[in-house]
Amino acid sequence: MADNEEQDITETENAGTGSSLIRNFSIFIAFIVMALAFAGMGLFMFNMGRDMSAMTVSVVQMGKDVHSMAGDMVTMASRMEVMAKSMVEGQAAMGDDFRQVRIGMQTMGKDIAGMTGDIGNMGKNMQQMSQDMNAMAGAIYQMNASMHSMNGAMLRMSDDIDSMAGPANMMPF
Repeated sequence: MADNEEQDITETENAGTGSSLIRNFSIFIAFIVMALAFAGMGLFMFNMGRDMSAMTVSVVQMGKDVHSMAGDMVTMASRMEVMAKSMVEGQAAMGDDFRQVRIGMQTMGKDIAGMTGDIGNMGKNMQQMSQDMNAMAGAIYQMNASMHSMNGAMLRMSDDIDSMAGPANMMPF
């Protein structure tokens, strides 16, 4: 039995050694898993820090851009104010110009109406002058006819005077 007991003790020691080996291996695996977890957490924290740094730089740049944009908007607002004033002044000047153009157009309309009346009167005068010239032409024609008749009478009278005063007629024989 002693052999049996020795064998049981040896098996128990071997079993204890195997159990101890498994437990040690489990602890080793747990340490490796913990080390990997710590490494993963460290890598995560490092990446998160780097991302936070990049995000901070982006936020700072965004702040600069917003500040620049605010300055640009102030400049744009002042330029828009100048443009609005210029538009108001331009509209006032254009309104005054249009008023003067309207007055000029009214004056020109009156002048054209007067000129049209004058042209109408000139047409009537030219018609009257044409009638007067026709009457004068008729009178000249009548005067020419009278002169022609008078020339004929003068010619006959000249012939009569010649026939009475001719040297041949003055001779007694």
